[in-house]
Amino acid sequence: MIDVQRLRVLRAVAEHGSFNRAAAALRLTPSAVSQHVAALERGLGSQVVTRSTRGVSLTPAGRIMVGAAESVAAEIEHARREVTELGTGRVQLTVATFTSGGRLLLPGALAELTAAHPGTVLHVREYEPEDSLPLVRQGAVDLALAYHFDGPLPGRTGGGGSPAPEWTALMDDPLHVVLPETHRLAGHEALDLAELAGEPWVLGCLKTEAYLRRYAERAGFDPEVRGTTTDYFFARSLVAARMGVSLIPSIALTPQVPGLCTVPVRPPAPARHIGVATSGHRRARAEVTALVRALQRQAAGHAGPC
Repeated sequence: MIDVQRLRVLRAVAEHGSFNRAAAALRLTPSAVSQHVAALERGLGSQVVTRSTRGVSLTPAGRIMVGAAESVAAEIEHARREVTELGTGRVQLTVATFTSGGRLLLPGALAELTAAHPGTVLHVREYEPEDSLPLVRQGAVDLALAYHFDGPLPGRTGGGGSPAPEWTALMDDPLHVVLPETHRLAGHEALDLAELAGEPWVLGCLKTEAYLRRYAERAGFDPEVRGTTTDYFFARSLVAARMGVSLIPSIALTPQVPGLCTVPVRPPAPARHIGVATSGHRRARAEVTALVRALQRQAAGHAGPC
């Protein structure tokens, strides 16, 4: 029989990349972590990690077992919540969200949910997608309002036997160029990024920089980034102070900042793809399904179909 604690230890080793860091996270000694992993390997008759001077990496068998560990952890968390709900008689629902999407879509959706299911106890946690989607997979949150740019959804793919979250697309969120209203290009109906090749840039999200650089490379220039923040409103304030121009998602263009002009980008226009992730472990509860549908209605009211 596989020991659940040993799976928990292996999962921590995979997450942190070393026995020492896993031991610190679990409040164990590195020796104890090593013993748990060795015992798991003896029981399986297969090596689950490869040790090197650069740290610890999973073998194919290790990846399978980490997937199993995530599935077990998710089932235990679901069971814990169900037991709690039996005792209180009230359904607990935990929602993870990124800031701008939550501000736009969640208030109306949550109001719909509580009207239809008044006994639901709601918890909202703010996370970026690379953090919230693993939490959905692990059962720590019921659903996540998230986004991705080009490419796969971050943190969506489960390892081994761990089911990936189910993704429901809600809306596309085009990025717009934000300029001082006195800028030479202000007032244009649309812009090619190549027209901004010589401009300094201010960014309101660290992930936007890599995205901007990909599109700028296609347009034939290397952007000069003079300011980076984690807040789109702050980034727009810096644009108003004439530090540079910016690339801002549509839903982050409010509240307005005086002295700015917003211009769409001509195709191929960069965009965020917004959706909701729910657990693939089991059939969703009625409250989860109701909230997903409420989010779909809220998104439909703000944009065309994605």
